[in-house]
Amino acid sequence: MYNTAYTEPSYPQRFPARRIVFSSSGDLNRAQRTLKTAAESLFAVFFPSDCRICQSSLLNISNLPVCQACLKQVAPRTGLFCSLCGEKLFSEHVQTEEGPRCGMCRRAAPPFAWASAYGAYEGVLRDLIHLLKYQRVQSVAPLLGQLMDQAIQGRQLPQELLVIPVPLFKGKRRSRGFNQAEAIAKAFVIRHRARSIQLDTSSLARIRETASQTGLTRHQRRANIRGAFAVARPERIQGRDLLVVDDVMTTGTTAGECARVLLRAGAKQVFVATVARATREIEIRFDEQSAWANAAHA
Repeated sequence: MYNTAYTEPSYPQRFPARRIVFSSSGDLNRAQRTLKTAAESLFAVFFPSDCRICQSSLLNISNLPVCQACLKQVAPRTGLFCSLCGEKLFSEHVQTEEGPRCGMCRRAAPPFAWASAYGAYEGVLRDLIHLLKYQRVQSVAPLLGQLMDQAIQGRQLPQELLVIPVPLFKGKRRSRGFNQAEAIAKAFVIRHRARSIQLDTSSLARIRETASQTGLTRHQRRANIRGAFAVARPERIQGRDLLVVDDVMTTGTTAGECARVLLRAGAKQVFVATVARATREIEIRFDEQSAWANAAHA
């Protein structure tokens, strides 16, 4: 469980601050604690505000408008997951020589090497994503980047990595004002600024508008997203290891299409990381119809 109080990033903020920040990390002497308590009390009196999730009064000073009680409810996924697509598995009979695999990946592997997500797309984690995505509370992005970073801690990543957020179509980006996947990717890269990890927001482009994927079947999602992406700068990605970043992964159709296009343009290998995963609460069976197999023969 995400069991620590949210700590403001130590790097310079690129997102507009909404509140003054008091760090809660480190040891505070009595005078500092008294000053901090007094400042927070004055803040609550003169600048009253509510948690954007549970609507309770915010007593601490932070640029993240979410209370600690809500943040403590954010938890990583637990259980057994497919070692390729990251789908949650509900059967004990899924082990292979390469690790646990869902029925779909046993029949035909996805184009990406693996996909990881921090938590289930539900509860407070879903609310946090919606705050960023629909309410434009961009101070949520550093926290989501931190959670995504935790999701891939156990994965083996190359020392040199190009991070590519899933792009929005230019019309949607204009209307929304920003790309939430790009904001999360930036926060992730800043956390790894000492390593050879770079952000690339121009090599992959969304060249046509697509209908919302919400409510579509796997087959409909594949048809909807096919041909929506193109590589604008192939020389930038050729022979490189890439990490595709998005806020939520459902069936993996969007991530798979991005990976397919990038690999065709010469990428060495593609990994996928998201903050949340929408899980299917069903048992994985070996005779399950393979969407990846259908895509391979399309």
